[in-house]
Amino acid sequence: MYPQFYSYHRINHDIHIVNDIAKAINGEYSAIACYAQLAEIAPTEKEKKRILEIREDEIRHYQIFSAIYMNLTGKQPTPQINETCPKVYKEGLEFAIEDEQKTVDFYLDISDKAQDSYTKKQFRRAAADEQNHAVWFLYLYTKFFGR
Repeated sequence: MYPQFYSYHRINHDIHIVNDIAKAINGEYSAIACYAQLAEIAPTEKEKKRILEIREDEIRHYQIFSAIYMNLTGKQPTPQINETCPKVYKEGLEFAIEDEQKTVDFYLDISDKAQDSYTKKQFRRAAADEQNHAVWFLYLYTKFFGR
């Protein structure tokens, strides 16, 4: 009925989701760097291994989100580290718990906004992974500092 309105609305929607996906890519890129640093200062091999497993999930998310971004824009993303990772183990775990929890909601929002089923599915899956990561980081935190 109003093709110009629909066109404007569609373009505006696409810009918002592309910006959200770019933000998600930066978040994953930052987490990859942070969790490498956190693993280095982990007090035991077991904790180091768990953190590196979480980091592998973040690498997978980064690759998937980058491919989605490339598909939507025709351009490679240019990721940037957008948060400074604490250098003390306890503070790093606290940071990771909070960041993972916020990321769950953000990814679910992206999934709800996405128009195609592939993007919806990938962000829903990533949200579930991030929730799992938050639980693992909380476990590591309470194990060492909750006494």
